Amino acid sequence: MQLALNEKRLLLELTKIRTASPEELAIVLDRPAESVIQYGGLLSQKGLAEVDRDVSIRLVLTSEGTLYCTEGLPERQLYDSFGESSSIAELNNHPHARIGLGWMKRLGWVKIDGGSVIKTGNAAPSPIEKALASPDTVSPEVKKELLKRGLAAEEESVRYTIRITEAGQKFAASGIELVEETGTLTSDQISSGAWRDLTLRRYDISKKPRPVWPGKIHPYQRLINEMRRILLDMGFTELYGSVVQGAFWNFDALFQPQDHPAREMQDTFHLKERSELPAGWEKVRDIHEHGGETSSCGWGGRWDPEKAKATVLRTHTTSLSIQHLATHPNPPEKAFCIGRVYRRETIDPTHLPEFEQLEGIVMDDDVSFRHLLGYLKEFYGRMGFSNVRFRPAYFPYTEPSVEPEVWIDGLGWVELGGAGIFREEVTAPWGISSPVLAWGLGVSRVAMLRMGLSDLRELYQSDIDWVRRTPVMNDRGDC
Repeated sequence: MQLALNEKRLLLELTKIRTASPEELAIVLDRPAESVIQYGGLLSQKGLAEVDRDVSIRLVLTSEGTLYCTEGLPERQLYDSFGESSSIAELNNHPHARIGLGWMKRLGWVKIDGGSVIKTGNAAPSPIEKALASPDTVSPEVKKELLKRGLAAEEESVRYTIRITEAGQKFAASGIELVEETGTLTSDQISSGAWRDLTLRRYDISKKPRPVWPGKIHPYQRLINEMRRILLDMGFTELYGSVVQGAFWNFDALFQPQDHPAREMQDTFHLKERSELPAGWEKVRDIHEHGGETSSCGWGGRWDPEKAKATVLRTHTTSLSIQHLATHPNPPEKAFCIGRVYRRETIDPTHLPEFEQLEGIVMDDDVSFRHLLGYLKEFYGRMGFSNVRFRPAYFPYTEPSVEPEVWIDGLGWVELGGAGIFREEVTAPWGISSPVLAWGLGVSRVAMLRMGLSDLRELYQSDIDWVRRTPVMNDRGDC
């Protein structure tokens, strides 16, 4: 069995005294106590010694507690500041009135009659006052109160004891030779060949180093950044916008009927503010009522501009896409948005009332439905999903529409969003004559699949152990 020099020295000392603290051994070995604990740990791994760790917790006064130990608690200072009675208005001028008055009443030192505070004549030292003199010996109830008021804090102390084992005694009895070892070679020792005559310290390369937890970006944010980088590399421009949107852009401009269930209170977060309708809103009204100048017959009925003036927390980022197209009606356009959206969902492992959505649009004269499928397959492929298929679907503002699905081992085909070509009713009011490819996907669902999670809530919890365990780089070498 190979031992380093310091391990040998520690073992020899333990054969003389059998059990000792690191501080005692540090004096003999002329090493810091922390280093002695490390040597003891190495001997413990070889079964030659044992390191006992005893943790004790004591209660100590905080700076505030120390101050009140000298000057008195707020309730005592307030009690001593007036005679047999005082008005509440006068006591409110005292710096400790806010805390002290409640405690005096709670302890039974005073009673309140109308607007007056009257002493009861019983102001014996409270358990907390007594505890300030010796906080480490109080009852659990008083301890809880001291901690709650910030007058004391728990202080943890650790005491180590190192003792030799029977195996260590036998190993030491077999003979230990103390020879100085070299752990680091100089350039002169290497060039002159002097290293050949040195006793080199042995290193066990099978031992894992102590884990290091560097600062890192949250795993979920890293995935969002990865999506953003992929789309930027594909030539897209990123869109930004407020989470508060007018119902006009969130619903009406996307040809969603005003009596659609998703617009009701149970599905959407409505705000009390009102928004102004943009120029040209009459064309959207005509589209809804009778199809306007398009081939559509609209939804029929009367379109209410007051409903369109409502404001909501955006239910999708498509509201930003249509606003961008309204101000950029001429091709080509390639844009995307990654942002948080809000819906009145019941919280469970697969649903949250707020989550991230990725929205993308492509407008050009010659793009077709096949281009849409190609963009989606390319994006999912770069995200690590090699097996992608498409299933027909329906959405109010696209036609034709599909839902892309990816194959996940152990789960089968999993739907990851919706896509299609914007309907004429969506683009015509803004003078757009070119086809517009559009898609949206739930970022959090992609994150769950990539990270192997079963509960959506894990993405938003402050679980430091999970963040530490998640690699800085994924299996493809991406940060």
